[in-house]
Amino acid sequence: MSQLIQTIPNFSEGKNPAFIEGLEKIAKEVPEIMILDVSSDVNHHRSSIAVLGGAKAIQEVCFQLVKYASQNIDMNQHQGEHPRMGATDVIPLIPVKNISLDECVVISQKIANRISEELGIPTYLYEASAKCQERRNLSNIRKGEFEGMQKKIQEEKWHPDFGPVKIHPTAGVTAVGARKPLVAFNVNLATDNLDIAKKIAKAIRSSSGGFRYCKAIGVNLPDKGIVQVSMDLVDYTQTPIHRVFETIKMEASRYGVQVLGSEVYGMIPAQALMDVAEHYLQLEGFESAQQVTEQRLIEEFL
Repeated sequence: MSQLIQTIPNFSEGKNPAFIEGLEKIAKEVPEIMILDVSSDVNHHRSSIAVLGGAKAIQEVCFQLVKYASQNIDMNQHQGEHPRMGATDVIPLIPVKNISLDECVVISQKIANRISEELGIPTYLYEASAKCQERRNLSNIRKGEFEGMQKKIQEEKWHPDFGPVKIHPTAGVTAVGARKPLVAFNVNLATDNLDIAKKIAKAIRSSSGGFRYCKAIGVNLPDKGIVQVSMDLVDYTQTPIHRVFETIKMEASRYGVQVLGSEVYGMIPAQALMDVAEHYLQLEGFESAQQVTEQRLIEEFL
């Protein structure tokens, strides 16, 4: 039976339509790759492309996308609200069908090695692929961002897993890792006070005592005149969307601020949204695999 892996490389460019179109063009040129989604954010100055394919196809598309980004992004000129350390900032690999997380770890190592060998970009392994506990969390690797990585990479404990012990002069560094599906979830606040967004982010993120599987930062959205709490929910089954959303509303009310709305960045597992519906509708005995038409079809035919 065929194997399927999803990858969602993130790039430090969200303002240039030609670059974003180029990502899709590169992916389409790789045989046996299905494009699921292309997303970009001007304020975060970041884009991502979600693709699906077998092990060999995923390895090839990841390399070609990294090569394209390294030729078209100069990190010395990049500024955005989202933390970043490279032209291709991160490449997650997510097992979808007939492949294990451990097998994806092996594939991530092959991708990281090729990137460093052929493009001269130092690469780190994170999440399930990490070789030490400190590197499992991408935030630990990315701390200091592109501007601080030149000095950080010289420290022995932060030598890259593959490639030279110096950043690529324009493409920076890249992280590659196998992980479970996550939800990139943002909540917009009816204020331009960035300090409020940062305080709420601190209250909910795992590293400062919040939800175990939540990573969060406060960011400014200057084109909208508001601020945002931007999150990665790295295990939505343990830290569900609705629980985090309700907490943000409660925390915002302390400052007399309302929630304007929320958004999902990129792809999201269907079950994550079904869990939200089940919670707010107070459904009893609901079984999504049996009662949701599309889910039933997937179970039967995928």
